[in-house]
Amino acid sequence: MSAAIKETNFQFPGQIGFYKGKVRDVYIFEDKLAVVASDRISAFDVVLPKAIPHKGQVLNQIAAKFLQATSDIVPNWVTSVPHPQVTIGKKCEPFKVEMVIRGYLAGHAAREYKGGKRMICGVPLPEGLRENDRLPSPIITPTTKASEGHDEDISKEDILAKGIVSPEDYAILEKYTHALYKRGSQMAKDKGLILVDTKYEFGKFGDDILLIDEIHTPDSSRYFYADSYDALQKAGQPQRQLSKEFVRQWLIANGFQGKEGQAVPEMPDEFIEEISARYIELYEKITGDSFQKGLTKDLENSIEKAILANL
Repeated sequence: MSAAIKETNFQFPGQIGFYKGKVRDVYIFEDKLAVVASDRISAFDVVLPKAIPHKGQVLNQIAAKFLQATSDIVPNWVTSVPHPQVTIGKKCEPFKVEMVIRGYLAGHAAREYKGGKRMICGVPLPEGLRENDRLPSPIITPTTKASEGHDEDISKEDILAKGIVSPEDYAILEKYTHALYKRGSQMAKDKGLILVDTKYEFGKFGDDILLIDEIHTPDSSRYFYADSYDALQKAGQPQRQLSKEFVRQWLIANGFQGKEGQAVPEMPDEFIEEISARYIELYEKITGDSFQKGLTKDLENSIEKAILANL
């Protein structure tokens, strides 16, 4: 198997902090962040034991492409992408919510609906929907942004009532979320895909609201193939999709959903390679570009040098 970066542990001049997320290693400076997209993979808010070759590069480069392609809608945090797995940008104060937007009843929302819920994050859903049906119009189903453990569904009303986001800022987040989803959906359509659902994160840099983190990647989004969507829905068959949902389904089939007392099943090397290939497939499909595999030798050293040269 190709080399993969599970974690980094650098110390840089001027570094004042470090944060290890589920997937990213974040090096914190006075006014900037250097973010390493590792090859870790998470599902059900649990980081899985094995890293996925090239996954970090896929995420970082898709995010860079879409952040640039949406900068006319909302300014973002990025100042440079000096390495296939590194992004450097402005240090923002993140809003403590993730703006999840759904155009279709899939994934978590479908599981909730199947369980009998007809109200998700304060948004009512009509009766008679089937899994993967298109919703009457896109809905925003926010989650709290947990520093550890599971993110939790929350309604707009609760966000405002608890003072997590001000009414003025939340109105802007909603506006940006709908506009970004519209743009992302059109870009996906141009490549023969459907952007099913996705999430956006925002932060403040001074008084400005910026788009932060990644967007429209397989970790933050779900895509269906457009050419087979109608026929598969009509036949009641599962959709062909490009996302990490197949990883979740494999884990579910092997007795793991992130619940207390459940052990993560051993993922065989063949499945790790399949995940890597799927990530590369999504990169090529959604960007229209051929994926150029980055360094596999001395990868960690090349990441450190790229950050040092851009501080």
